[in-house]
Amino acid sequence: MTRSSLLLVAILTALLLSGCVPMKELQSERMVEFRESAAAGTLPFPVPPGTKVDSVTVHEPDSLLTVFFSREFSYDAFRPDNVRRIYSSVRSYFQEVFEDYRISVKTLNRQIEELIPNFFRADTASIDRSRLPRPDTTRPLPVTRNISKPFAPSRGLQSRNIVLWHSHGWYYDRREQRWMWQRPRLFQTVEDLVPMSFTLPYLIPMLENGGATVFVPRERDVQLHEVVVDNDDPGAAYLETGGFAHGGWTTGPEPAFASGTPPYADNTNPFRLGTARTIFSDTIPTASATWIPTLADSGEYAVTISYCSSPTSVRDARYTVFHLGGRTEFRVNQQIAGRTWVYLGTFRFAKGSNPATGRVVLTNASNEVGKVVSADATRFGGGMGVVARAGGTSGRPKFVEGARYYLQYAGMPDTLVYSLTRGRDDYTDDYLSRPEYANYLRGSPGGPNRDRSAAGLGVPVDLTLAFHTDAGITSNDTTIGTLSIFSTTGADTSDMFPDSVSRMASRDFADILQTQIVQDIRVLHDPTWQRRQLMDAARYAEARLPNVPGALLELLSHQNFLDMRYMLDPRFRFTVARSIYKGILRFLTFQHGIPAVVQPLPVSHFAAEFTKEGDLLLRWRPVEDPLEPTAVPKAYIVYTRIGNGGFDNGTLVRHPSYIVGGIKPGTIYSFAVTAVNDGGESMRGEILSVCSASRDAVTALIVNGFDRISGPDWIEGESFSGLLNFQDAGVGDRYTFNFTGSQYDYDPRSPFVTNDSPGHGASHAYNEGKVIGGNSFDYPALHGRSLLAAGLSFVS
Repeated sequence: MTRSSLLLVAILTALLLSGCVPMKELQSERMVEFRESAAAGTLPFPVPPGTKVDSVTVHEPDSLLTVFFSREFSYDAFRPDNVRRIYSSVRSYFQEVFEDYRISVKTLNRQIEELIPNFFRADTASIDRSRLPRPDTTRPLPVTRNISKPFAPSRGLQSRNIVLWHSHGWYYDRREQRWMWQRPRLFQTVEDLVPMSFTLPYLIPMLENGGATVFVPRERDVQLHEVVVDNDDPGAAYLETGGFAHGGWTTGPEPAFASGTPPYADNTNPFRLGTARTIFSDTIPTASATWIPTLADSGEYAVTISYCSSPTSVRDARYTVFHLGGRTEFRVNQQIAGRTWVYLGTFRFAKGSNPATGRVVLTNASNEVGKVVSADATRFGGGMGVVARAGGTSGRPKFVEGARYYLQYAGMPDTLVYSLTRGRDDYTDDYLSRPEYANYLRGSPGGPNRDRSAAGLGVPVDLTLAFHTDAGITSNDTTIGTLSIFSTTGADTSDMFPDSVSRMASRDFADILQTQIVQDIRVLHDPTWQRRQLMDAARYAEARLPNVPGALLELLSHQNFLDMRYMLDPRFRFTVARSIYKGILRFLTFQHGIPAVVQPLPVSHFAAEFTKEGDLLLRWRPVEDPLEPTAVPKAYIVYTRIGNGGFDNGTLVRHPSYIVGGIKPGTIYSFAVTAVNDGGESMRGEILSVCSASRDAVTALIVNGFDRISGPDWIEGESFSGLLNFQDAGVGDRYTFNFTGSQYDYDPRSPFVTNDSPGHGASHAYNEGKVIGGNSFDYPALHGRSLLAAGLSFVS
């Protein structure tokens, strides 16, 4: 032992005899070296930038040495193996003097082993049960159930309610007296639309295919047309029949939706302008309400309904949507989620008024006899903005507007959800409204933070996710990468949710989510994708305000060119959406003790051909997911479209082939296939079509060789860098809505000045609010019509 070490031992021995001594008061060489190594990031374990040693204390009675790191140390992900390495390294620094002492390493005033998510703990005895939801024997039935689906998941997200919002949106700036984006137009898009291009086409369908109910505080339908059919509108095709044996239809006691006279002033709630109709339920349908829209164009329309809720409402209200693909039946739990828009599904309808293939019907049939069935408005499509500012609306589709405006249209209370600044600042109201929407859906005891006892809508929300693309830029040839934010303190500064679950559950989710995303991107796209901080940051309202577990995801940087090159590729967006879905799946199934099964990937090698007997043989192959051993198909669903109609509800088959009989000559049949397992249903793949012109007609084979989807071409140099839409604009997956306009600033040295003058990457605005068609994966039907007109049969 060196002379200085002997002196240190002597001093420590004398001081420790007197009790607890802070080591930071002892300026030993070893202590200084430890501090300097931590600050420099040269300890034998990874240390995030900015990490400091706040203090080291010794408690002699317990033989305990505690090292306190600054909050930056918590930004890393902790697992059992790296926690062991950290403890071993810390012990090696102090073992000369404190060989027999226990070691404790802390950050965020917690031992680092507490920061290991429950999901990653190998020892079940170490599970922190304060982070798990309390057993809920009174959990209500899901808001909606599609009973026409031929398959339901059992080890997925069934019965889970997720509130998901995708970034900012078009808003009115009162200071500048104009509508504008909340972020700059960069690299042909804007953050207000970027996360939406992950959620609408990919993530939300994946979650719903896994069994979840997803609530979105922004309009989710990109259909520009909208028709609302309501009992209060004398010009609407709303019809009632029967029910006289049970008193008939009557007007309910509570206010409900009416269109009124839009555009709506600041605090006008359309769900307080009208009435709803009610009737008592029966074992058989003795009464019905029907909504028939007159649509401006043929196309896909989201169908959303509204009703009034009460403890005496039925939990299985029977809605049927008649559409071009047939009829789809739903059971709706009217005891919850009343007096707002409730999404049923998206269906294809024909232009005009078509009662046979374009209506929604509600009957009074129920398994709960003598309870109340409520009928209010039904909405078809998303439409244009209807909230007024400075005498007019935004002039843009609802789906591009911020949450604050949709939530007003969706009947949320202004003082609790969407107008917390009392209309003085739409920007602030917009980001505050998103988490408060989740709280209002849930209600007491976790209601909106201005009144947590508010009853709300009774939806047992399980999780929230705020999806953004964080600003940041680097001159290096690297990505900015993925940041994950949570808050272990709520609006009331408590570290517990109102239902007494520890807010550390949010850290668990944020870690699982970030881990899944970074891991998958590194394998499939970029092996050097950056994992940024795992940050406890109460200053972010979207992390602090939700009264259920949740996270704020900053996936990438919309200011950084390399990040955006990835983002603009639909294949990257699919990967990330699947990663987020898997992160949510893993967190929620673990929370509720369910083995997680990941839904399969879309099938491949799809072929459709006639047999010698004149039937149709469909064949395909399952696709192995090398990242997910559970994502193995258990069965398949074959969807059928006849002529120009829509797809039906599907037929469940057990093997990767299917024989279709009864093919009618001269009729074009189209098919799509999905794979299913206990975790849910895959996304749809390509669509193939066939037609038998006649028994003797020659059959042509259509090879659907156009399978390209991609981002735009690009160039990168010291003085000229950007996207080359004029050379190759890329190909969208089915459709694209995030393209604002072509890039016009290609100088990497151009500085950011304002959102209107953002420097390098600045882009035009001529395409905002427009939906651009991409690869439909539906070309055999299109080309087949020409072959049929020439007298040929065809397969594909």
